[in-house]
Amino acid sequence: MEQIGTFGAHRTTIGDLQLFRDETDSSVADLLANCAVVRMAKGRRIEDGSHARLYIVLSGQLEIAPDTHADDESGTSCINPGESAGEQAVLDDAANLAAMTATEDTELLVIEPELVWELIDRSHVLARNLLRLMSFRIRAANALLRRRQKLGEFYRQLSLNDPLTGLYNRAWLNDMLPKLVARASQDGTPLSLIMIDLDNFKNFNDSHGHIAGDTALGVAAELIRNTLRPSDYAVRYGGEEMMAVLPNTTPQIAAMVAERLCLKLRAAIVFPDMRLPLPHLTGSFGVATLSKGDDEQALIAAADAALYRAKEAGRNQVCD
Repeated sequence: MEQIGTFGAHRTTIGDLQLFRDETDSSVADLLANCAVVRMAKGRRIEDGSHARLYIVLSGQLEIAPDTHADDESGTSCINPGESAGEQAVLDDAANLAAMTATEDTELLVIEPELVWELIDRSHVLARNLLRLMSFRIRAANALLRRRQKLGEFYRQLSLNDPLTGLYNRAWLNDMLPKLVARASQDGTPLSLIMIDLDNFKNFNDSHGHIAGDTALGVAAELIRNTLRPSDYAVRYGGEEMMAVLPNTTPQIAAMVAERLCLKLRAAIVFPDMRLPLPHLTGSFGVATLSKGDDEQALIAAADAALYRAKEAGRNQVCD
């Protein structure tokens, strides 16, 4: 930065500065008169890592990026003529770590922190305007934080759902099933699991193509989701394997749910265009209920063993 004069000799008046708007005390203008006015070339940054100062843009523009490690530019703001930067650093008596860059040739009024405090003591107008400005920036920061939290939650939820079927995925299962097991063990309530495997799905794909296979997976997933209660969870375990997690469900009720799913899947229509040959889509179902002292891996293993028995018995049926 190159000093080009003082504020008293500059064409800008105190009334042009937002922090001093409505100020009528001439002594305040006198205190500002000897403050340095500096010029910054376009693209130059303020290197102020060890000293807090108040900067007011007289001409040009500053770009403020408070979080230089952010992946997006949502925290970046522009400071236009009459607006200020660095107030927080002065009030905190801390180094100004914000990255401030001139987006065009810019002239700045520089006010040292000692003078800022003297001006606050002298001018109620400055104190009021500064308070209003800080309140606005706190509100803006809170709004930005809420948007980031909502966006983060959106992407988190997105990462826990299978994009093809819309069911929960293995990441969700790995996170939530241990919690559901712990809750069931603590409360002494039953927790059941239905492992589902679409029968001979490789042959289905070979006969009808992978696009039809994806359609069939979507049909099966929707059927499972619509059959379960709101308190249950439908998961795509991998490939053509799916899973129903049934909290507070006894083995008898879980077996009934599996039988209902088996029957509905057998009658499911995969191709909405009835001029095409209707494929035969069935599933094998393995049912297990959490035993005392078991963890989530034991529960999955029990359901998987039951599923294997259903396949060995001829598929298109339920085993527990």
